[in-house]
Amino acid sequence: MILFGTIANAVAIIVGGIIGCFFRKGIPERFSSIIMTILGLFTLANGMMFAINSKNVIVVILSLVIGATIGEWIDIEKRMNNLGDYIQDKFNSQEGSFSKGFVTASLLFCVGTMSIMGSLQSGLMNDHKILLMKSVLDGTIAIVFASTMGMGVLLSSLPVFVYQGSIVLLASFVAPYLSEAVITEMTAVGGVLLLGMGINILEMKKLKVGNMLPAMFIPIILMLFMK
Repeated sequence: MILFGTIANAVAIIVGGIIGCFFRKGIPERFSSIIMTILGLFTLANGMMFAINSKNVIVVILSLVIGATIGEWIDIEKRMNNLGDYIQDKFNSQEGSFSKGFVTASLLFCVGTMSIMGSLQSGLMNDHKILLMKSVLDGTIAIVFASTMGMGVLLSSLPVFVYQGSIVLLASFVAPYLSEAVITEMTAVGGVLLLGMGINILEMKKLKVGNMLPAMFIPIILMLFMK
């Protein structure tokens, strides 16, 4: 089922939110910190597995350089953050723990590199590894958020389902027109971006992974020229 990863992600947020509501006094930071460290390491390991599948390293490098340059020029990450701030400000006029939990969780779960990258992989290859990994990550974060902001976090599963599901379905329409070689290199580029996400989760260095998103699509163009 092509929407399996998206459904799993939404369910993980709901389950995590329910569990978090039982810890209304909040989860001690040392526990949430070690869990996030494990998830960061897991993200790094998966990124490496995807990246090494490349059959043409030159395509991956060029895709990353060209894509990151385009993304930096557009400043995708800044625009994503601005969108998040705008929505947050709109809801702040109706301040409350429910709305705050809903908006904060929705922005974090939707406006991110892994959300787009995982949805593309699900739609293009019917491969849900990234979204399943994101499900574990989001479910864990939902526990922490719900423990402090309440039931609104559970409702964030709805925009996640609609947003990611739309990308998955759109990507599935494009998939028949892409060769296996192109998809392999797109996956490898995605693996490098996952490595960047892992570094961000571990707070080793703040990387603008969002600005690198266009790199996912550059292999389509490069492989045409190579043929």
